[in-house]
Amino acid sequence: MTTLAADKPSPRTARFNGAVAAMFILLALVPFAAAFGPESYVLGLITRVMVFAIAALAVDLLCGFGGLVTFGHAAFVGLGAYTVAICGAHGVTDMAITLPLALIVSAAFAYVTGTICLRTSGVYFIMITLAFGQMAYFIAGSLAPYGGDDGITLPSRSTLFGLSVFGSDRALYYATLGFLVASYLLCRAVVASRFGRVFRGARENPTRMATVGYDVFRFQRVGYVLAGCLGGLAGFLLANATEFVSPAYMSWQRSGELIIMVLFGGIGTLYGAIVGAASYLLLEEVLAGFTENWKLIFGPMLVLIVLFARGGLTGLLASIKARLTP
Repeated sequence: MTTLAADKPSPRTARFNGAVAAMFILLALVPFAAAFGPESYVLGLITRVMVFAIAALAVDLLCGFGGLVTFGHAAFVGLGAYTVAICGAHGVTDMAITLPLALIVSAAFAYVTGTICLRTSGVYFIMITLAFGQMAYFIAGSLAPYGGDDGITLPSRSTLFGLSVFGSDRALYYATLGFLVASYLLCRAVVASRFGRVFRGARENPTRMATVGYDVFRFQRVGYVLAGCLGGLAGFLLANATEFVSPAYMSWQRSGELIIMVLFGGIGTLYGAIVGAASYLLLEEVLAGFTENWKLIFGPMLVLIVLFARGGLTGLLASIKARLTP
């Protein structure tokens, strides 16, 4: 079996590593700035941004590096959220139980559905992931003991060995930031590893990868399960942030929004998923203040970005910087 050469870091990669570090430092300073304004509102908004950034990282891992365009990834977010809510309804709020359980449920669903979905490719893969996502959506809506279509309110945020670690908005904010940094570093390590090189190679030419001795299906399924776990983690954090869970978390529209976030920020970059999630949700917040039909404004903006800025916002910023640099 042949081996794959390791990727060599480039100066551009090093610059973006510094930019990503600066972005995380900026996020860490947000609570201090929020103390001089509507703290609860700002912390709630940026916490939501970071939660969806984790889910967008998972989508970028699949779409940007694996070439697996999924329209059902919101199902994993919903599964993670519902695991927390259902456990809470039965008096179990300790995250030492609920967090691993949310990851296990999401991983199990990803393993079963991925085994089926990955037998297909192209538009068939897109449609079957959409079908599984909608199946999870309708099952959640039929759970009458847990609110059905109306959703379910959490009795309290998760605890850790009886301690209210998410008791304040600031504590939840920094916990979410920690999970976001860990998720980014995990995805980056996976992409740079031997597994990641095989995963990317399967996107470019699965036949050649199979010919040289790699089990493409197995590698793709592992990547799919990993992305599902990250979706479950996002769902766990989203449930604690909103203290409410609804079947809407699993809708195909939510899956579409995750793809838009990745495209808007820059697909296949990882940090672009974080930038895209922040840009999408903050623009939504700003435009919604002007009109309830904000998507009529955001839609053309997205089209222009896709048509004239290859690589999304991060690609646009990089090209502008390259032109300005002598």
